[in-house]
Order: sequence, then C-alpha cells, then structure tokens
Amino acid sequence: METLKSDPNKKLQDKRSEACFVDSSVKEKRHERGILMARERIEQLVDEGSFLEIDRYAVHQCQDFGMESKVALGDGVITGQAKIDGRPVYLFAHDATFVGGALGLVFARKVCKIMDLAKQAGCPVIGLNESGGARIQEGVHSLAGYADIFYRNVSCSGVIPQISVIYGACAGGAVYSPAVTDFTIMVKDKSYMFVTGPEIVRTVTGEDVSLEELGGAMTHNSRSGVAQLLAEDEEDSFWLTQKLLSYLPSNNLDAAPQDDSDCELPPDMEALDQVVPVESNKPYDMYDVIKRIFDKGDFFEISPHFATNIITGFARLGGRSVGIVANQPKCLAGCLDINASVKAARFVRFLDAFNIPVLTFVDVPGYLPGTSQEFGGIIRHGAKLLYAYCEATVPKLTVITRKAYGGAFDVMGSKNVGGDFNFAWPTAEIAVVGAEAAVNLLYRKELKQDSTGKRSAELVSEFRERFANPYIAAEGGYIDDVIMPSETRSKLIAALEAQANKRVERPRRKHGNIPL
Repeated sequence: METLKSDPNKKLQDKRSEACFVDSSVKEKRHERGILMARERIEQLVDEGSFLEIDRYAVHQCQDFGMESKVALGDGVITGQAKIDGRPVYLFAHDATFVGGALGLVFARKVCKIMDLAKQAGCPVIGLNESGGARIQEGVHSLAGYADIFYRNVSCSGVIPQISVIYGACAGGAVYSPAVTDFTIMVKDKSYMFVTGPEIVRTVTGEDVSLEELGGAMTHNSRSGVAQLLAEDEEDSFWLTQKLLSYLPSNNLDAAPQDDSDCELPPDMEALDQVVPVESNKPYDMYDVIKRIFDKGDFFEISPHFATNIITGFARLGGRSVGIVANQPKCLAGCLDINASVKAARFVRFLDAFNIPVLTFVDVPGYLPGTSQEFGGIIRHGAKLLYAYCEATVPKLTVITRKAYGGAFDVMGSKNVGGDFNFAWPTAEIAVVGAEAAVNLLYRKELKQDSTGKRSAELVSEFRERFANPYIAAEGGYIDDVIMPSETRSKLIAALEAQANKRVERPRRKHGNIPL
C-alpha cells in the first residue's frame, strides 16, 4: 500500500519517481498469516518480468468522511498486462491494505479499462479479488462503478475467458462480478464469499453461522457450486490458474489449444475392456475410464466437489484440448439431478463458446426421482442441460459405456441433439427404462401368476437381449459404431480429426431463451 497523508497532490508528485512503498509491518502481518500482498500475487502468477502496470498513479478524488487524508497510489487495485506461459493476459489485483480493498470510482475505472483492453486484444482477463465491496464513502459512485464492471463481465462473456481468484473475504458487489466470470478459484480456509456476512445473517434471521460455514471455500465448492476450483494455498491457486489457462484459447475466434508434445499414450489402455462390471447394477469408477483414454492419463477436473454424480473437466486427445462430461456410476448411480444438470450445462456452454470439443461418456439410468427434485424444478433445470447440448455447434463425440435410459439418453449428447459421432461399448444398454422396470410394466398381468419368479427372470433376460443392447440402436442409426473399450481412444481421435473444421449455420436471432 502506498499511503499519502495531508496535501495529497504534493506528495503524489514526490512519489512519482518511487517504485513502490509498502508498509513493512502490514506486509509482515499478512505474511505471518500466509497471505501475500496484491503485487506479490501478480509476480508469482505471471511470467517473470512480464508485468506491465497500467494507471499506477491513479488516486481517488473523494473529499468526504476523512478520505481527503487517505490516498494511495493505484487507489486500492493494481492493474496491467502480463504473460502466462508466454501468452498475453490482462489482470487486476485488489489491494486490501487500502480501505479493505473497497471499490471506488477510480478503482472501478481502472478495472473497466483493463477489461476493455482485454476484449479489444482478445486476451483472457484474470481478477485477483480481496475486497469488502463498495466503498461507502463514495456512495452511488461506487455502486455505479460496480455496475460498469458487471456490464463488461457480461459483454466479455463468451468472447474472452474470465477467471476470478478469491483471497480473503469478499462481500457484496465483490462477489457478483466473480459469479458472472467463467471460473472461480477459492483458497481453502482463507477465502470467503457472501452477499451479507454472519453478523447481518444473525441479526436478520437469527441464524448463528460461522464465516466458514456461510461462505468458505469448501462451502462454495461443494454446496453452492459458486466456485469451481479449490486451492490448498495461495501458491496452489497460481498453479490452478496457469493450468486452467493452458487448456483455453485466448478468445472465441481462436481454435482450442494444441500441444503435440503432450500426446503421450495413457497408461493401461487394454484394461478398459474389464472396467465395466458384468452385473448392470454394480458401480464402477468413471475416472478409471477417463485416465485410460486421454493423453498421459491427465485430467484437469472442474467442480470436483460439487454434484459428484457428474464429472466435468479438461484433457487432451492427440494433443488437442477437449472438454469432458461424464456420468459417475459411483455416485447416485450416475443419475442426473438438479445440481448435476446445472453444472454440466454451464460447462458445455463454456466449451461451445470457446471452440472446445465436447466428449461425453454416458452411464445414466435416468433422472433422480423424488419430491425434493420435482419441487426444486428438475424439469426446468434438467432442460438446461438439454438446451446446452442442442445449442452447441462444436464437435460433439459421445461414448455410451453402459446404461442410457429414457430422456437422459437424449440429453447426454445423443445423435438427435446434434452428436457428430456416437459410439457404444458392447456393455451398453439403451432403452426407455431398465429391463426389470420394462417387464414389470409390459407383463403386469402375466407376472401376477408367476409365484416363483422364474417367468419374470426369463422375460427380463429376453427384453435385455432383444431391446436393451447397442446393436438395436445401431441398426436405427442412433449409434455409429459398437466398439471395444480399448479402441475408444483411436476412434475418438479419428472422429475429432474428421470434425476439426465443423461449421454449423444457425438461424439469425438475438439469442435463445434458455430455461434459467
């Protein structure tokens, strides 16, 4: 923090030749708590020596509530341009050592300038956030400043990647901007996000809730879904940001990144032929499938703690960056529910916006039944995922590993919602409902006379053989090929190459009306 007291204009002039004045005691106290200064965060995130600061000497003009004697160079936010892994990015970092990182008019103008420059140049924008929200002393100017930022968040959405990293406690307007960005990273036990803090919650509702329970990193990663990545510490947050960027194009006109040096074969591909159990009701781990298909077996998961019945994340296939959506049979049998639908829909829409192919792995018995799901709007939320797949024009490749029942079969990248190449393993079961449910419905009267259960078993076996297998779907053209699991990687690479230049013309319109 660079603090100027009394006659700020004169002292500002004196400071222009200085690099950066930091209160050493403040710095030491933050370091003792494992918290870096704003400038230190930038230095550790970006390529060494690449940061070009913008508006370094900007200061606020507020003369009320004693603010005339509280002036800091930069006005509580550091903004500029840098490189990460040699690629240009724009970024800003809140300086919480000046009025708690609260946003004022000049602060907002600096952030807006960075966002405008990033959009013009087609570069990602990264926000390192640690702010208490609007600066009360500047009143409506602060509120208007936040609105200016929100407007740019939306304007940049789908044009350039936007990443937010949360440090310390962020409240009010300081959480709405990250919520509009593409990815939010929080630091375990050190970052917090909430619209109103624990004290106000206690006063208004009578609820006694801790800071961690209300808006901690794990709360937002596992319960609310507001954050997509959880960092162990600040150093880990820099690695997560760098790793995430490595999968993303710089803007929506660029192709997905390709790294031919990274296309090493995954380990133990042959073991795929034994991953899916013979018993159709026995769970298995979809991660065992993913790590045996993609380059080096690497998988960068997004939202790993939220809606764990569906898996989303990035990988590389033959050097190409791809996005993965996969049902997880180990959790809720892979059923789709409200949270899973919203999580996957948002991810698919991001992939489509930035030209990243969607690879879907299907093992889904349907939508999760129950009053809580129906009352919570599973129809509306489930439709978001359907909308996202139908809307996407990037290459869409689908592999059915086992169950694909009912409407969930349609939603999960089926041929009829625009799937380009759809494969099935021999273990795939494609039907309106499972064999047992189908037999109980179709042969209800006959089964009333079946006291031994022998006839029921025969009918189930017959139904599964005649209808619940991939070859019936393949005969109708709904599956392009039935393949051995160990062939999956080579088939997907060939399909991805064939669709690399995919172009889809849509009717002209302002935008669709997704069932929000």
